Amino acid sequence: MIELDPAILNKVNKPGRYTGHEWNSIRKDHTRVEASIALAFPDVYEVGMSYLGFKILYHILNQRDDIAAERVYAPWVDMEGEMRQRQTPLYSLESFTPLAEFDMVGFTLQYEMTYTNIINMLDLAQIPKLARDRAEEDPLIIGGGPCAYNAEPLADFFDFFLLGEGEESILEVMDCFIEWKRSGKPGGRPGLLKRLALLDGIYIPSLYDVTYNPDGTVAAVMPNSPEAKPVIQKRIVRDLNLVDFPTKPVVPYIEIVHDRIMLELFRGCTRGCRFCQAGILYRPVRERRPEKLVELARQLIDNTGYNEISLVSLSSADYSCLHELVKTCLEKFQDQGVSISLPSLRIDSFSIQLAQEVQKVRKSGLTFAPEAGTQRLRDVINKGVTEQDLEDAVTAAFRAGWSTIKLYFMIGLPTETDEDVAGIAEMAHKVIRLYKNLRGRRGCKVTVSVSSFVPKPQTAFQWFGQNPVAELERKQQILKSLLKERDISFHWHDSPTSFLEGIFARGDRRLAAVLLKAWELGAKFDGWSEHFNYDAWLEAFRQTGMDPAFYANRTRLGNECLPWDHLHSGVDKSFLQQEYEQALQGAATPDCRRDTCSGCGVCQGLGVEVIDWRNQEL
Repeated sequence: MIELDPAILNKVNKPGRYTGHEWNSIRKDHTRVEASIALAFPDVYEVGMSYLGFKILYHILNQRDDIAAERVYAPWVDMEGEMRQRQTPLYSLESFTPLAEFDMVGFTLQYEMTYTNIINMLDLAQIPKLARDRAEEDPLIIGGGPCAYNAEPLADFFDFFLLGEGEESILEVMDCFIEWKRSGKPGGRPGLLKRLALLDGIYIPSLYDVTYNPDGTVAAVMPNSPEAKPVIQKRIVRDLNLVDFPTKPVVPYIEIVHDRIMLELFRGCTRGCRFCQAGILYRPVRERRPEKLVELARQLIDNTGYNEISLVSLSSADYSCLHELVKTCLEKFQDQGVSISLPSLRIDSFSIQLAQEVQKVRKSGLTFAPEAGTQRLRDVINKGVTEQDLEDAVTAAFRAGWSTIKLYFMIGLPTETDEDVAGIAEMAHKVIRLYKNLRGRRGCKVTVSVSSFVPKPQTAFQWFGQNPVAELERKQQILKSLLKERDISFHWHDSPTSFLEGIFARGDRRLAAVLLKAWELGAKFDGWSEHFNYDAWLEAFRQTGMDPAFYANRTRLGNECLPWDHLHSGVDKSFLQQEYEQALQGAATPDCRRDTCSGCGVCQGLGVEVIDWRNQEL
């Protein structure tokens, strides 16, 4: 157990990140459990504490008396400096146990720009950074989350990955470990990994060999052990109503990014936006029963003291019983001053009545995501919304008293032209004109936020060559020149950061050397602008002899073996190829939830069905 010197806390910003003992946290005696796991989030406390998946795994694991699950987050640079000076190893918040003393350390892989933080946390924990260097007494290092669907850039650092949803599979992993330990640890660490490889959804990188073509592309990823499956299928929870949901989440002492109740309505989205990785990874749609959600909300309010419920899903407005659910929750919890928020609204799903209902207690601005500036490009990405949808939505909002609108777009999408970029500015100006025409005066505030498109694995655009940094910056300059009106605020993402994200999103195992070198050169907290060191990354590529443009800017051929082809999301690669061709033609693919099956393969291949409660009543 680490004895934290109080003097350290006087020297760091936000000491509440490191003290633990929060409301609803769970501490167990490690001598009385059979397995221990540190759930690690490779970003600061405020970000990690806001991630729902982390809360779910913490709850699921600690339901078991024979398992201790504790939390750890990336310490900010001030705390890291104090820890290194005092040689204090990275520890868990529940029991202040050094990470090296856990049986497993499980990292959440949400974002490519946290990869150097993973290496940094392993180093702070005094755990060998490379899997091949770990001994029998070292913890197993696990990865899971959306980035695991292309785990290859991290393969050298992890013992294994869990592909897909973890509520059921994480317990199978723990049971496998406990049984191996009880039986005398046959075969040592390699023996355990081979046992784990027999479980569905578990990927052991050391049990696979990668070969390359003369041009540098991947030739094949092949098992080198009979226990290893040629293709790893994702795990999926077939019915969310049958698995536990955390109703006593840890309540922080400091403000976090999403400091409210997070109530998950459903998983999956079949709208079919071709840029969206989550829309592929979490298929099919599986809704929770409305009466179940009301009961979960009641327990969460009672157990946390929060007075705001965020109804979360990929597209919350698509929940089939949303209006009834919101109405019931507001009626049941109005005496406690509880408000409801919807963080994800589509323009074509927008209901002014619903917006007014959820903002009865607290009124804020409205956010919409047209994604592209012209109808042609929205057809390419299969967004399924029109300019008329936007006009109708904002007009209804203005009539109801709103005057602040946020609009989200991307630049660098496939087939994009300067006309499409200029269309972003035109849409923002149109919103201003709509308000002025309706109100007869100025007063509307529009925020335009533009990110740079990053092609992601397991999507229809996984073959597309990302726009180079110079091209993205040129398009940003176009928008700067067109968005000068005082009522419009323009925000954009750093293009070098997007460039690196694109490299590691679609990279292979050879990038591990770049990651390690960049960390050695000081790279960490790469998603934070004040710490992002682009020069260090460019130097890391130079020293390792790797070409970053090969990974980010090169368009892949349709028959190319992709580094993640052995990691299966359940959606057929042939379907994604068909969608890419449809995109180039500007052809639409309908939502299979409300239309005919689009043939993606996920329901048939995984033996799972869509769960939709449209006709149910509260």
